[in-house]
Amino acid sequence: MTSTATAPASRTTIVEPGGIEPIPLDRRHGSPWQLIATWSSPNLEFATIFVGFIAVAYFGLSPWQAVAALLLGNFLGGLTQGYLSTWGPREGLAQMLLGRTAFGFWGNLIPAALNTAMAGLGWFAVNSISGAFALATLTGLPVWLTLLIVVVVEVTVAFVGHDIVQLFERYAGVVLAIIFLIAGFFILSHADFGAAAGGDGTGGFGGFGGFMLAAGAAFGYTAGWNPYASDYTRYLPPTTSKTKIFLAAGLGNFVSTSFLMIVGAASATILHAGLADTASPTDTFTADLPSWIAGLTLLAIAVGAVSANALNIYSGAMSFLTLGIKIPFRLRRAIVALAFGVLGFIVALIALPDAGSTYEGFLLVIAYWIAPWLGVVLADRLLRRGTAVGPLVVDEVHKYKNWAGPVAFVIATVLSIVLFANQVVYVGLVTKAVPEIGDLTPLVGFVLAGVLYYVFFKIAKPVIGAKL
Repeated sequence: MTSTATAPASRTTIVEPGGIEPIPLDRRHGSPWQLIATWSSPNLEFATIFVGFIAVAYFGLSPWQAVAALLLGNFLGGLTQGYLSTWGPREGLAQMLLGRTAFGFWGNLIPAALNTAMAGLGWFAVNSISGAFALATLTGLPVWLTLLIVVVVEVTVAFVGHDIVQLFERYAGVVLAIIFLIAGFFILSHADFGAAAGGDGTGGFGGFGGFMLAAGAAFGYTAGWNPYASDYTRYLPPTTSKTKIFLAAGLGNFVSTSFLMIVGAASATILHAGLADTASPTDTFTADLPSWIAGLTLLAIAVGAVSANALNIYSGAMSFLTLGIKIPFRLRRAIVALAFGVLGFIVALIALPDAGSTYEGFLLVIAYWIAPWLGVVLADRLLRRGTAVGPLVVDEVHKYKNWAGPVAFVIATVLSIVLFANQVVYVGLVTKAVPEIGDLTPLVGFVLAGVLYYVFFKIAKPVIGAKL
């Protein structure tokens, strides 16, 4: 069994044509091990560090409690990332398009629209802001200008397409890994891992509640890549080893997120004497580093933002096209990516003044919808094992129907949020009565969605697909 293609080598300087059509066999190429870089590089950025920081500083955990919560959330998100990545080579299709089996053509508009907004606008803005802050500190330029510079580079990479994205992640990953290892070990060696938890175990977080909040935030970050998974494996030959794909994608995601989140948790135990209250999050993180390490780290934060957002814009464009909106241009995917860059720049510019608290809430909201989406698509794949689903999802004439998915998703999402959410703007009914539980929304949403889908699937009896 081989994982390399017989087709000619890909050309990374030519804009990738088309949109969400199946990748033909003569265009298949690549190795599953490239996924290590694909899913490590975009996580080597400041947003990952900040997840660990808020586990201690905002959720009131001790450093070791934070480490346990972060590893749990990352393990679950990496596990699903590896599994979903194995779906791409068989049909050569993007992840959100494959979701049509569980949701039907029309029902799939719900998760596709959510992912379009979260990837192309939400994540894009979050990462661009951290890159802009870092570049502003490094160069002395105004933040709005560094934001523009970061966005232009991000959009350029995503505009060209799949092969240049993979190439960029491969080389950027090496540079980012070296720099963050240096900065990370410096911070770990100066951190106080014996620091006590800051929460009171109830509404002030800490204890079980803080643990679940931190695990949910870590899961929201790591599983935030799940709706993109097969976007970057659909070019692999169908004979590619699923085990290798699973290991490369899952470990690439888990190891990178876990290391930097632990560094972030450690950084929260270090006092930053003399730092102004108005300092940006990136300035706070690099405040106690030696000047040469701080400079390299700021550069890495800016490059890491580009690594993450190249994927966010690319997959955001894929999700947009999954909505079924017809764009009669050969470069329709590239055009949509460019549009997201413009809109994302505006969103990021608006969010600049209050980046920290905005990001905290955003992480949990990501988990609120991804968990029930995962419950539905994983239950659907279990029920359809051994069938080919490509013809069902690419047929936009008959528009495959399956009401089980959207109904299970909406019920599970709404109920889990209404009962268990823990946000500044809204606290769920159960959480309000028992604040020490923290936030169980992702867990309840995942289990409830999977169970409901299984029941509704048996009632709806949708077309299964052709046997392989």
